[in-house]
Parts: sequence; C-alpha cells; structure tokens
Amino acid sequence: MRAIVIRTPGEPDVLELRELPDPEPPFGFVRVAVRFAGVNRADVLQRKGFYPAPPGAPKDIPGLEYAGVVEVLGPGASRFTVGDRVHGVVAGGGYADKLVVHEHETAPVPDGMSDEDAAAVPEAFITAFDALVVRGRMQAGDHVLIHAAGSGVGTAGVQIAARLGAIPIGTSRTRDKLDRCKELGLAHGIVADKGQFADAVKAQSGGRGADVVLDLVGGAYVAEDLRAVASGARIVVVGLTGGARADLDLAMLLSKRVEIVGTVLRSRPLAEKIEAALLLERRLGPLFASGASSRPAALRAVVDEVLPLERAADAHRRLEKSDTFGKILLSCARGGGSRAG
Repeated sequence: MRAIVIRTPGEPDVLELRELPDPEPPFGFVRVAVRFAGVNRADVLQRKGFYPAPPGAPKDIPGLEYAGVVEVLGPGASRFTVGDRVHGVVAGGGYADKLVVHEHETAPVPDGMSDEDAAAVPEAFITAFDALVVRGRMQAGDHVLIHAAGSGVGTAGVQIAARLGAIPIGTSRTRDKLDRCKELGLAHGIVADKGQFADAVKAQSGGRGADVVLDLVGGAYVAEDLRAVASGARIVVVGLTGGARADLDLAMLLSKRVEIVGTVLRSRPLAEKIEAALLLERRLGPLFASGASSRPAALRAVVDEVLPLERAADAHRRLEKSDTFGKILLSCARGGGSRAG
C-alpha cells in the first residue's frame, strides 16, 4: 500500500510517501480501499510530535477520517460485503490507500453522497454533534457560540445548531468566513478582535449570553467564554489552537453555575468508537441522505480543496495558515488529482 509516513517530528517536509506491506484484517475487522482522507489539526500536532498516536494506532501514519470501499473481510466479519462504501473515524492511519478497521467502527456512506463528501463528514460532524448535543445538551432556541466557525468542525457545528432549532453565533478572524457561514445557517457573525467577543455575544442574544459554547480555540478564549455565557451555560472545549492554559475567574464560574467540559474523540476506546459510528450512521446519516431526493440536504459536507496523497505536506501548510473554509482532503487512490473548493 501507499502511505504518508512521519519520518521524524518536524515541519511539513517530514511527511514522506512510502510503499508499505498491505495490512491484513484480524478477526472482526475489514480492510478498506481508501479513496479520500480528511486532514485535521490533530494530524499537524502529531507531525510536530505533540500528539502521539494512542495504543493500537499506527505511530507514524497520520489521518483520523476516511471514505472508501470494503475490499477484504477479516475472519468473522459479516456486517459488510466486499464493495460496500464506508466512512468513519480512526485513531490514525488514514493517510494511506488501505486501512484496517473494526467492522462496527465504520459506517455505510449515505445514499447520494459522493466519496469526497463522505470523507469530509466523520470527524467534523461527529465531534460537533457530540460536543453540542451530547455534552452541551443543546436545545432548540438556545444561543450557541461556535468559535472558528469556518473550520471543518465549525461549519459542521453551525449547521447542526441551525437544523436543530438553535441560534448559532460564530466567531472568526475574518469577515469573509462569517459571510460564507451564513449560507450554512449562521445567525450572527463576530470578528473576534484580539480575542474579545463577549460583549458582542451578549448584544446578539438580547443581553442573555450564550447557552452553549463549542470552543475550538481554548487558551484565553475560555476566560472570555465565561464572560459571554448565560447562567447555567455549558462550555465544551474541543480544540487548543489558542493554547492549553487559561486564567479563569472562578468566582464568575460559580456565580453563573457554568459547566466546562473537555472532550476528544481520537483516544476513546473501541466501544466508544463504535458508539460514534452508530451516531454517524443513525443520527447524522439520514440528514445527509435527504439530499439524494428532491428535498435539499439538511446537512452538507464543506470541502475547501482536494489534493493527491503525495501532497500531504502542502495540505498541512494550508491548514496551518488558517485560510481554509471547511475541510481539506487527500485523494488516496493511485493517480488521484487535485481539486480546488
């Protein structure tokens, strides 16, 4: 198989395309011929040596989400047949044209969805749904603050909040991304000037503040989140691009009765990964599948650019510039080309 390998921790040039032996699926697993893989900030952190792969995952092949076709069934595997289109989240190994996954850790691609879109959905939409609905207990009518609204998880969060009847308020460093998010259902956009957004959030929520926060930035944003939320709010921290430390006003935390929840998807045990696959199939899949009919899709993947697997370093450079809107994908099949979003 072809795979992108991290030669040593460092800059994007440490990503090398290599030929490796095809992996063989053990009992209950299947081998997928990967067509597209999503590129995520966790991959960048792993490349730099800051986010090692959890036990059982490839230590030097990044990639957390994929879409492809089942090509080999391991012993005892019966959930799929050869040729079935599948997608999902893994703890690593996605930057390759072959991938071995547990048969219950993957989900069927919804009818009418392209392979490209299928690769852009799992990590972003599972993360956003889990953060907003499961951990943030978002309800219809809630004001929902979503940071980095133009990112992969951000664009997913905006859509999920809007489709479930909440009122999404997004932040970004550029007005252009916020304007594009309005096509996805964003109610209000705030350019976070020097990390300050609390007053604007209160103004857009009638003085109440946000009920749920999807924080993809971390760092000093969490302290500003406390100022921006209503009493009883839930702040769910998913990303740390702004830093891993925050100086919090604990008196405000207590007086507002705010919950701060941290969560990651990658390091969860297999049982929870299977739950995530079920969420993708049963809760999110039908909303994408509606696009196959005459009705507009309730949710849609947002793809910025598709690059061939051998250009993984260029994909990382683009992601680190933070000028993308939605997802960057790698085309993993041999001869896969580029496509601008």
